[in-house]
Parts: sequence; structure tokens; C-alpha cells
Amino acid sequence: MNESVLIVAGLLVLSIVSGMLGLGVAFAAVPFLALFMSDLVHQIQPLSLLLNGITAGFAAFGFARSGLIEWRRALALAAVTTTFAPLGSWMAQIVPAPAIWVVYLTSVGYLAYRLFRPVKERPGWENFRLALYLAAPISVLSGLLGVGPGFLLMPTLILVGFESKRAAAINAFAVTPPSLSALAPHLSAARFDVGLTVALLVAGALGAFTGARISSRYVADQRLKQGFGVLIAAATAYKVATVLL
Repeated sequence: MNESVLIVAGLLVLSIVSGMLGLGVAFAAVPFLALFMSDLVHQIQPLSLLLNGITAGFAAFGFARSGLIEWRRALALAAVTTTFAPLGSWMAQIVPAPAIWVVYLTSVGYLAYRLFRPVKERPGWENFRLALYLAAPISVLSGLLGVGPGFLLMPTLILVGFESKRAAAINAFAVTPPSLSALAPHLSAARFDVGLTVALLVAGALGAFTGARISSRYVADQRLKQGFGVLIAAATAYKVATVLL
């Protein structure tokens, strides 16, 4: 199979899954694209952030069709994440790539562990303010990783008490603008294959919207939470294996 076709097909599958969880695809796209591209900062991160913004936006559209987005909270989170994400992207230009991978693996490993522990739903404004405060360091960290803040913000919303579907819907909207603002510091040195990039954007948009509609209409809330935990645990285990072997 042609390598470009394989990349697009893989990204489509990842976008469906990430759309179901209210995420941009970058947290999964980073290790996936690393199989085919060697330059983390100038190839993988810029492309992943661009894909993250597009897929998160189409996932948000899918959840909005089901009336699951709490717009006031989503807008507040988007303001914080958009402000702080570029700082992490700027730091990625000077932080060594191995250190970035260590931060990535540690973060997703911890969140996978927490998501399998019981969580009491208490989605009041007091708990939302905690998520809002955490959104600033989360955005800096995700900008450093080149993955957008969704893969950290979504489990944070669950852990402070939001049901999984509503957390996914809020998260999808909140991470769309910071993914694009975090891309800005990369643009001067980014290297894009235009044809491949366009194909990936189309596949990502289609997959993310489809995933969000599947999740909002057919997937039970607890299954969504567990599915997110399994996905990030699998991504972590895979990356550890590729580093060690």
C-alpha cells in the first residue's frame, strides 16, 4: 500500500475515535505520524496541531447538533486555552525532543490511571472554576507537546465531576482555537507536504464529525469514559515499546 494512503487511512480511524471522545486528533496523531516522519518539531507537531484544530472543530459541530455543548463554559475554557497554548509551542522550539516525549508519556499514563477510578459527578460552577484554573498549565504543557490541550482537558473535566459526554462536548469546542494559536509559533519553520496535508485535513474532518455523532447518539457515558482511558493507555504503551525496542 502507498505510504500516503496508509497515513490518510490511519488518520481517518484515529479521527473517528478522537471525535467520539471530544478530542482533536493530535494526541494520537503525534505518535502515529512519528512512524513516517522524523522531525518532531518542524514536521510532526505543526501538522498535528493543524489537524487538531480541524478535527476538534468538526467534533464540536457534531456534539452541538445533539445539544451537548454548554456554551458559556466552553467559551470560558476556550479563552484560557487559546491564551496559554502558544507559550508551550514557543518552549517546544528550545526543549529537547526526548524531554518532550517523557512529559507526554508521564501525562497520559497518569490520566489513564485516574480515569479507571470512581468519579462522583458534581458539575457545579465551583468545580468548573477548578478546571478553568487548571486549563492554563494544561495549555502550556499541551503546546509544549504539540498535541493541543484536549487530551488533558477532557479527563480533567471528568475528574472534577462532568459526565463524559458533556465533558467531551465542552472540550471539543474549547480546544479548537488553542490548537490553531499554538500552531502560530511553528509556522515560520514548519515543513508541510501540501497534498498530504489537504488529504489528512479532509479525512480528519469527516472522521471527527462522524465520531462525535456516534458518541452522542449511541455510546453510554460510562463506556465513553472507559474508552478514553483505554485509548490513552494503549497510546502510552505503544510509544514506550517503540522507545525501548
